[in-house]
Parts: sequence; structure tokens; C-alpha cells
Amino acid sequence: MPHPQRSVPQSALADLADITATGRWVRSGSARLHILDYGGDRTPLVVLPGISSPAVTMDFVARELTDLVRPLVVDIRGRGLSDGGGTYTLEEYAEDTEAVVSGLRLERPLLFGHSMGARIAAVVAARGKVPLAGTVLGDPPMSGPGRGPYPTSLDAFLGQLAEAERGTDAESVARAWPRWPRREQELRARWLSSCSREAIAATHRGFETEDFFDWWPSVPGPTALLYGADSPVVTAAGAAEAAAAQPSAGLTRVPDAGHMLFWDNPPAALGALRETLRRMPA
Repeated sequence: MPHPQRSVPQSALADLADITATGRWVRSGSARLHILDYGGDRTPLVVLPGISSPAVTMDFVARELTDLVRPLVVDIRGRGLSDGGGTYTLEEYAEDTEAVVSGLRLERPLLFGHSMGARIAAVVAARGKVPLAGTVLGDPPMSGPGRGPYPTSLDAFLGQLAEAERGTDAESVARAWPRWPRREQELRARWLSSCSREAIAATHRGFETEDFFDWWPSVPGPTALLYGADSPVVTAAGAAEAAAAQPSAGLTRVPDAGHMLFWDNPPAALGALRETLRRMPA
């Protein structure tokens, strides 16, 4: 039996009426990519979300940064309103991000990524194909060849996606993510079905076949890494290895937070990100 196609219910589209961002579009090869642009004349901050997080699910982060930067949150290929297709490798995601920077004529933006997005940000910076003012990486997966599996199984991701495809609600999301703010549980319930099964599976495979540390030592400064004190993704050993590989990088441990930094402890994670961005060049 074929799996359901990606879908964005009307209730999800209506969420876009409640945010202050404008939808923008760019092309990366044949793919059309959607971006939420929060506007303003400050330094652009391109925000790259995680494996199953459409752009709108990071609105609660972006809207708290508009006094410091101009946030632009990307619907990563295969999520939200962006097209799917392609290989979903780190370098293809990096090419998409470079297309966003070039297509929207962003001059020396900052990059901030969470989880999958943090890995993408590292690759974009290391490739050096678009000028950047700096990068901030939030809890990047450090799994990879010879490093053990990613702590959340593919079956867990696909199980949540199947629930969303059947029609889920905030109560069901709360069973998996009880600490999240209610609005974020509601957004996940409405938007998760916009994520491609193929994109999630390929990205999860990449978490175990593409090594973050192949790119991290080559990321130019300024760069910083935020990680959850209780994260199974960036362990104490992983943070120590990251610090040794990039001695000039700033590392910040977010207290009382796991991998989902901003959802687990919004005040502390947002405070850490704001302080990090303040130290970046304007």
C-alpha cells in the first residue's frame, strides 16, 4: 500500500496568517524553496531547522530575534512548502542554502541551524561559496561512521509522521514531547504531514553516514556551538571533541535542555542564542 503524499491542511496554512513574516521563494536547480522573511534592515540571519521541523515551527524563535537580526527561516527541501526531490545529502542542502543567500541577495548573512540545520550550516560555511558573517550551530548531530547510531531511531520519526498523516492533535504530540509549549505542540500536529517520508529517511541515513567532524574543523570563524546539557545528540564527550577541533569556537551549554533546545527550555536557549548573536559582527 503506498504511503500518503505530503500534505498541508488548511488549518496549517491558516497559521501563516498569525505570524509577522512574509513568504519568499527562490529556486535551487529545479526545486522551489520557501522562506519566511521577518524583514527589517538588520544583518540577515538565515535559520535552518531540523529534520522534521518546517519553517513555521521556528516562528517562536525567530520572532524573539527581530530586534537583533533579520531572521529568514527556510523550509528545508522536502518540508513545509518547499519542493522535495533530489538526494537530501548535506552538500545538496548546502547548495539550497547558498541559493537562498544568492537568490534573496543577502549580503554577508549569519547562519543559524538547529540539529540537521546545524550540520547544513557547517557545510555551507566550510564550502565558502557565499560570504557569511558567522555561524551558530545548535546541537548538531555528531553521529556518523564509526561513531554509533543517531539516538532517535528512524522508526520513531516515521511513526510520528504516520500519526500526522492520519491526522493527529496536540494531545498526541504532547505524549511524545510533554515539555513543549502548547502552541508548539499544536504547530507540530498541523505541519508534520508536510514533511517528506523520503527526506526524513535519507536525512536520518545521513546522520549515520556523513560525519559532522569532516566539516567542523574547516568552519571559518566566527562560529559558535550551543548544546543541551541533557542532550543525547551532543554528549559531554562530543562537546569536548568539538571544542578541541575548533579551539576558537564559543561553546555554550544550555541548562535543563535536551536536543530540542528551544522547545525544552525556551528562556535559557533563546538567551544563549541572543547573547551569541550579540557577539557576532553586525
